[in-house]
Amino acid sequence: MSSPPPRRLTRRLLQLYVGLALYGVSSALLVEAGLGLEPWGVLHQGLAKLTGLTIGVVSIIIGAVVLLLWIPLRQRPGLGTVSNVFVVGIAMDGTLALLPDVHALGVRVPLMAAGILLNGMATGLYIAARFGPGPRDGLMTGFHQRTGRSIRLVRTTLEVAVVATGFVLGGTVGIGTVLYALAIGPLAQLFLRVFAVPAASPDGSTVVATGPSEGAILRG
Repeated sequence: MSSPPPRRLTRRLLQLYVGLALYGVSSALLVEAGLGLEPWGVLHQGLAKLTGLTIGVVSIIIGAVVLLLWIPLRQRPGLGTVSNVFVVGIAMDGTLALLPDVHALGVRVPLMAAGILLNGMATGLYIAARFGPGPRDGLMTGFHQRTGRSIRLVRTTLEVAVVATGFVLGGTVGIGTVLYALAIGPLAQLFLRVFAVPAASPDGSTVVATGPSEGAILRG
């Protein structure tokens, strides 16, 4: 198998790390808006309040724990999987340290909308780079493969569980959580197409590569 051309590999690496960094920024915007977080963000925030750690550090710890669960599920991590654990949490804490406190609803609503839109863009960027799914996505597909249950059922069960646990611990659930659940699939699908990296075919031409992650993560 021939190695990818340097330009294509450079683009994929750039997409991966820009996407992961922007994912952390988008999560921080949702935290600052205070109108509801994405499902795993609710859990991270709840645990941060319980432990006194920053939400970014909690995200890193939970990501590492979830990655360990890949072992019995026989999932294989990629560069993007391991990078996801660290880059998202670091970017989230860095962004929160720079953002001023926001109280006016007229600012918090646009901040929430920007966070959801940016999250969809970031998801498209790092998944389209094809360096492996995030730890939480791999957990979902791993349970799907081991249990034979549908992706939709597994994803819903996991996300309801983490939202409920996070809410009990003090995580923020609100209109942002609902809007995120409704919008993230279509947004990520859109940006997956926008940021798709052409891959070389056997005859030397280029085609837009689509991996199993797209269907598994977004369509359910």
